[in-house]
Amino acid sequence: MMRSYDEVTPYEGIGILNDPVHGYIRYTKHRPHFVSEVTEEDILDHPWVQRLRFIAQLQSARWIYPAAEHTRFQHSIGAMEIASRLAQRIYPSLKKYVHDVPSFHLVESLLRMTALLHDVGHGPFSHFFDENFLTKHGLTHEKVSAAIILQELGNLLKELRRTPSGPFAEGERLEPSWVAFLVQKGKADLVVPEWVRALAPVFGGIYTADNMDYVQRDSYMCGIRVGPVDTDRLLYYTFFTEKGLTLHKSGLQALYMFLSARIYLYQNVYYHHKVRALDLQMRKIFPETLEYLLLPSPIKEPESYLELNDWSFSQTLLNWRFSKQKQKQHLGREWEKIFRREIEWYPVYEATFNLNTLHHFEKMSVDVDELRKKIRERVPAHLQKIEFEIDLAWKDARPLNPLQMGVQQIFIYDPHRKDVDAEPLTHLFEWIPARVVQIRVFTKGLISEQEFHSACHDVFSHLDLPPFV
Repeated sequence: MMRSYDEVTPYEGIGILNDPVHGYIRYTKHRPHFVSEVTEEDILDHPWVQRLRFIAQLQSARWIYPAAEHTRFQHSIGAMEIASRLAQRIYPSLKKYVHDVPSFHLVESLLRMTALLHDVGHGPFSHFFDENFLTKHGLTHEKVSAAIILQELGNLLKELRRTPSGPFAEGERLEPSWVAFLVQKGKADLVVPEWVRALAPVFGGIYTADNMDYVQRDSYMCGIRVGPVDTDRLLYYTFFTEKGLTLHKSGLQALYMFLSARIYLYQNVYYHHKVRALDLQMRKIFPETLEYLLLPSPIKEPESYLELNDWSFSQTLLNWRFSKQKQKQHLGREWEKIFRREIEWYPVYEATFNLNTLHHFEKMSVDVDELRKKIRERVPAHLQKIEFEIDLAWKDARPLNPLQMGVQQIFIYDPHRKDVDAEPLTHLFEWIPARVVQIRVFTKGLISEQEFHSACHDVFSHLDLPPFV
C-alpha cells in the first residue's frame, strides 16, 4: 500500500550536500514508494546543471588565487540554500501584503529553482564570454539561462511537487516562466502573477540570493579576508510591507558591511591587476579565435552550447598548437601562454576613482583613444614605440539613485517612525560610491615605470573626477 507524504520518515526523500560555506544543504530526492516522482535531484543531475561543474566560478582570478578552483555548480547550490532561507523569512509577510500568494512550499521552490538555475546560461570564462561573444548575438547569460529553463528544463520544473521542507498544496504547479522571469531579474517581458513580480528584488536588488553566496564563497576560496559579512542578520531583518521587499532599520549596518565586503572583493580579486592583464591578453586574440571556432548562437543551437565549457573550450584551443595551419597554430600557442600564466602585460599606472553622481558617470564615457593619444604625447621619445593599453574596470557598488530602482526597489522600515521608505538608503550610501572605477595602463613587456607613470598621471589627474582613493 502506497504511503502518503506525511507518513514517511523525515529523512526519506531528503538528501544533504556538505558545503564549506553553508554546512548541510538539503534537497529532495527519490523515495522508494514514489517511483515516478520528479525531484530536485533530477534537476541537479540534469546535463545542463551538471555542465556547471565545468564552468569556473572565477574566470581569470583562479589563475591568480591557487585555491579558487570552485565552479558555478557549487555557487548555484549555495545560492539555492540562501534562497530557501530567505523564503522562510519573507513568506508570512509576502502572503499578508500581496494577493493570491500560493503555499509556502511552492514559493520556496520557485526561489530555490531560480537560484539553482540563474547561471545555467554561462559560457566558458563566464562574464568574459558574455562581453566578447554573447553580446554579439544580442544576448546575456541571463537571457540564455531563461531560454534553457523554458526549452530544456521546463517539463521537469512543472513536475516538482515538494521542497525539503514539505509538499506544495493540492493542484499547485511551478511554472517555468516564473523562474525565467526571476532569472532575468524582473526585466523580462513575461506575464507573471503579482506575487512573482514582487520577488524580483530577491535576485536583482542590492543584496540577493546570488551575491550573498558568492561574496562568502569567493572570499573563502580565495583566502581573502573581507571583514564581517553578517548575512544571517540581513536575512533576519528582511520582510515584506505594503510597498514591497523591506529591510528593517536594524539590518542597515549589516547591509553596509555586506556591500563594503563586496566592493572589496571586486577591487582585490575580480579586478586584480593580473586578472585584468590576463583578460586583456585574451581579448587580443579572442576575435580571431571566434573566426576559427564559428560558434553558433546558444539560443539557436543549444545542443552545441551544452558541450561548451571551460574544459572543452580550453582543450580545443590548446590542440590548435598542432594544427597544420600556421595562424591557427599561432593562436594555440598564444592560448597556451595564457593557460600557463605567461603574462605579457604589466601595469605601469593605476588609480581608483569613486563616482557618486550622474555628472561623473558621464565623464567616464571619455574617449579612450583620445586618452591614449595624450599619453603618447607626454612619454619620452625613447618610449614612443612601446605598446600600451588603457584598462577601465568598474563596478556599481550600489544604485546611483536608491529611490529609483524600479522592480528591484527595496525599502527601509523605521520602527520609531513606524514608516516604510527608501530614503534611508541614501544616507546609508553616503560613504559607499555609486561606482568604483579602476584605471590602469598596461605596457607590453617590462619598461622603466617612472617615466611612463609620470605621463599617465599627468593625463588622468586632469580628468574632472573625484580624488584618487
